[in-house]
Amino acid sequence: MNRIIVALVVIFLLATSAHILAEEDGDKEEKKVFTVPDSVIKISKENTYTNPTQDLPYLQPSELAKELLESTDVKIENPDLIRILNESTINDSKLAIGFRASIYLGEWPLAYNSDGTEVNWEYQKVNTNYMDNRGGRSQQKLTYFQEQQKKVSGGLTAKIPNSDAVKKMMMIKATEHTNLPLSFETVIGQGTKKGNTYNIAPKQVGYLNSFVPAANEKGKVTYGEVYLTFKGGKRKLEIKNVTQQGIGAWIPIQDHLSFSFIATNEPK
Repeated sequence: MNRIIVALVVIFLLATSAHILAEEDGDKEEKKVFTVPDSVIKISKENTYTNPTQDLPYLQPSELAKELLESTDVKIENPDLIRILNESTINDSKLAIGFRASIYLGEWPLAYNSDGTEVNWEYQKVNTNYMDNRGGRSQQKLTYFQEQQKKVSGGLTAKIPNSDAVKKMMMIKATEHTNLPLSFETVIGQGTKKGNTYNIAPKQVGYLNSFVPAANEKGKVTYGEVYLTFKGGKRKLEIKNVTQQGIGAWIPIQDHLSFSFIATNEPK
């Protein structure tokens, strides 16, 4: 009998260890590491246009907001809704045993669940530098110089209710996944230049193309009607008519450029 018990304990421990390892492997697969290619260069210091820093709307819930958020099983992470709860006050003296009320706060995008983040390092071309060395006898060098100011805008891939709040939640998740400075709008100022050089041999034409990269974020938004209810001396949030909607977004990477150099015998 003792041998049987020992065998069962060993089997249980092995199964538990395998389960834990499987969970750890799963976590590793979900956490994708984004390696910035060598062709992508940061230009925040050289950019002649100063892009405003995007402060992500992380909010610490107040005591009241935390109590209300924990009163429902539906996940709520919309910073705009949390801000409203933070700015609210409730007088406990009015929460008598017989007091009942239901206050409709509106239909809100409650949370965003990411299905994955990818990066297109050549999202939008913003400049081309050109040098013709077909008549030359020695090697020439081509450097980057921004000919015209360019604004690159991202956005949601479809129309969706309360899009501004959805964009905030999507940018938070995409920034967490990529650890890159994301913004739905970035500008490359005219006259911006960088010291990186590209060699053009005699009898060749050189083209240096520069692109603004962008993150492609995809996932689902949870919507619901939010009610603040009072019953039996207790206050809580009640969420009704919960729905989900798939959505995607392109979010440019701020103050970064991806360079592509081509040397050819014939002009394009």
